[in-house]
Amino acid sequence: MNQWLLSPNCRPDSESETLWGEARSMILRSSILRLVVIAIAALFVLIPGSASRADSSPFDTLLGSWGGSGEMHLDKGRTERIKCNAYYTGGGAELGLAIRCQSESYKIEIRSKLSYSGGRLSGSWEERTFNASGSATGTAAPNKITLSIHGGVTGTMLVSFTKSSQSVTISTQGVALQGVRITLARS
Repeated sequence: MNQWLLSPNCRPDSESETLWGEARSMILRSSILRLVVIAIAALFVLIPGSASRADSSPFDTLLGSWGGSGEMHLDKGRTERIKCNAYYTGGGAELGLAIRCQSESYKIEIRSKLSYSGGRLSGSWEERTFNASGSATGTAAPNKITLSIHGGVTGTMLVSFTKSSQSVTISTQGVALQGVRITLARS
């Protein structure tokens, strides 16, 4: 080991000074590189998937709780006002939804689990009050989901949405409940 490192009275020669300067420079560069790597890693943790999600899921805007009202259309031209709550969970390529509506005479509780891939949707649905269930297929765009439903009831479901509001239209065939139209806002 060099004597000048141990004794405060000794002065380093120019060669030792040069080596010491290079060592400090390498330590500084190494520290800066570590900070840059830590900062980049933190960005990936704080913003998950943003770098790889140029084509984000249409589901992400829907996530959360919504509330509103609308109309239930029944056979023989009857219409009843309804109040509804909707809950969306999941995100990314998966969406769980629960829509609960109630009028003076009826209660509707629709649940669905959908998967998204390449603009196409597929999944299952159930209506718990009338004990009906089946499959759902359709398409998704950034502000719209269109579904065909099959099984205990046949029909369609259209959900148009923004970050703060949505419109849900359900049409069915061959049953007393012919359709539902509701407008929802974030709760």
